[in-house]
Amino acid sequence: MDTKYIFVTGGVVSSLGKGIISSSLAMLLQSRGFKVTIQKFDPYINIDPGTLNPYEHGECYVTEDGHEADLDLGHYERFTNIRTTRSNNVTTGRIYQSVIDKERRGDYLGKTVQIIPHITDEIKRNVKLLGNTGKFDFVITEIGGTVGDIESLPFIESVRQLRWELGRNCVCIHLTYVPYIRAAKELKTKPTQHSVKQLQEVGIQPDILVLRTEKEIPADMRRKVAQFCNVSPDAVIQSIDVPTIYEVPIKMHEQHLDEIVLAKTQTQSVNEPDMSRWNTFLGKLKSASDVVKIGLVGKYVELQDAYKSINEALFQCATYEDHKLDLRYISSEKLTDANVEAQLSEMDGIIVAPGFGQRGIEGKFVALKWCREHDMPTFGICLGMQCMVIEYARNVLNLKEANSTEMDPKTPYNVIDLMEEQKSISNLGGTMRLGAYECHLTEGSIPAKAYGTLDVRERHRHRFEFNNEYREMFEANGMKCVGENPETHLVEVVEVPGLKWFVGTQYHPEYSSTVLNPHPLFMDFVRAAIENKKK
Repeated sequence: MDTKYIFVTGGVVSSLGKGIISSSLAMLLQSRGFKVTIQKFDPYINIDPGTLNPYEHGECYVTEDGHEADLDLGHYERFTNIRTTRSNNVTTGRIYQSVIDKERRGDYLGKTVQIIPHITDEIKRNVKLLGNTGKFDFVITEIGGTVGDIESLPFIESVRQLRWELGRNCVCIHLTYVPYIRAAKELKTKPTQHSVKQLQEVGIQPDILVLRTEKEIPADMRRKVAQFCNVSPDAVIQSIDVPTIYEVPIKMHEQHLDEIVLAKTQTQSVNEPDMSRWNTFLGKLKSASDVVKIGLVGKYVELQDAYKSINEALFQCATYEDHKLDLRYISSEKLTDANVEAQLSEMDGIIVAPGFGQRGIEGKFVALKWCREHDMPTFGICLGMQCMVIEYARNVLNLKEANSTEMDPKTPYNVIDLMEEQKSISNLGGTMRLGAYECHLTEGSIPAKAYGTLDVRERHRHRFEFNNEYREMFEANGMKCVGENPETHLVEVVEVPGLKWFVGTQYHPEYSSTVLNPHPLFMDFVRAAIENKKK
C-alpha cells in the first residue's frame, strides 16, 4: 500500500500535547499491525536543541544515531517502542542550512533562492524522506508551535502543498484548546473556531479536530464546533485531562480516532488494536498501593521537563514493581552538609542527575557523600557518575582537590578529563560523544546481573570522561570500573560493590526505557530502593 501521511498541527496555545496525541495515534495504528513512524518539525532556527538551555526547551533527547533532538521524540519512543533517528526531527535551522549549502554549491544554477519553492521543497523532501524508504505504512508529522506563528508559516505552506500532492494519502489533525471560564462556569469554543479559521486562511482544511479540555465537552457543543469548522461531527474528538499520559491512547480509541484516520485514508484494517500489554501496564498503575520515594538531585528542580526521560523511566519501573512513584526534586544548589540529612534521609533511593557546568555541583558531592556513608541506593547518570568519581577521590582516596577539568581546568587531580578527540573542538553544537556505543560489563557486577548480559549498547551525550590514569587507584580502594567501551576502553560504568546499590553510568539509560520495555538498570535500581524501604 502507499504510505499515508498524517499531519498534526496545534492552535490557540502551545503545550497542548501534540506529541502525546501523535504518539497515541501511532501506538493505536501500530497495535493494529501497521508499520508507523513519527517525526517532529520544529520552527526554531537552531540546528538542533543541543545548545538550548533546558529552561528554553526542556530535555534534549538523543537518538541512537547521535542526533540531539526534541523531547517529543522521547514520547514517540516510549509509546511505540521504535527507535528514532535524525530523520525524525528537523528544525528550520536544518532546512535553511541545507538550502544555503546547495546555493553555495551552485545547485540552483544562479536562480534567486526563495521561501517558495526552495525552502518549502526542502521541507517536503524531509517530510517524505521516511515514507520513501518503503518501510512505513503511516508517517505522522507533528508541526511544532501554533498556527499563526510567523516561524511556522513555511511548514504550514508545505503541508498545504502536500495535501494536494498526496490526495487521499494525507490527513490533517488539528489540536486546539477549549478553555473553561470558571466564573461563568462555561466552556468556550470561540478560540477553536478562530484557530481553524487561521488554518483555513492559509489553505488547510483540517479533517479531524482534537479538543484539549479540562471539562467534559457536551455532544451538542462538539456538533457546533463541527458545523463552524467544516468538520464531520464524528471527527470532533475531545482530549480531556487524565491522571497519566499513558491513558490517552485508550481515550482516543474509545472515540475511534484510529478508525477515523483509516476511513479517511481509505485503509483497510481487519484487526482491532491489540492493547493487552498496554492495558496490563495501566492495570498495575491503577492497582499499585505501596509508594517508593525517590529523590532526584539536580539543578533544574523547578523545571521537570529537564529530566523528562528519567521521570518516565522511574514511573514505568515503579509501576511494574506494583508501586506508585513519589519523585522528590532536590535542588543541588541548596544542598549543604547542614541540611543533607533532613533532605535525603526519608528517601528510599537517590538519583544524581546529568547536566553541564559548575552550578549546583558542590551539592551533588554533598548528596553523594551522604548516600555513600549511609548506604543509600544511588544511581549517578552522566555528570552524576562523574560526580560519584570526584566525591570518591576526595573523600576516600584523599585527593582533596580532585575535580573535573570542566569545573576546574587547573585541578591537580583530573580524575575526570576532556576526551582526547574533544580537545581541538571549538564549536559546541553537535560535537559531543553522541549516540549509541557498545559497552562490555564485568561479570557478576550489579549492571551485568540487571541486564542479564555482558554486552550492551547505550546512548551517550558528554565531552568529559573518567581518566584511566587513576583507574588502578580507584579499583584498589573499592570503586570498581565495571563497564567499558571495548574499542576505546573508556570507562562507562562504576560501582562500589561493598554497598547495596551504588552505580554510575557515563551513558543515559533513561533514553531507552519504554512503557512495554522498561530499562533493566532502572528496574534494578527501583527494586533496590523498594528493598531499602522495607529495611
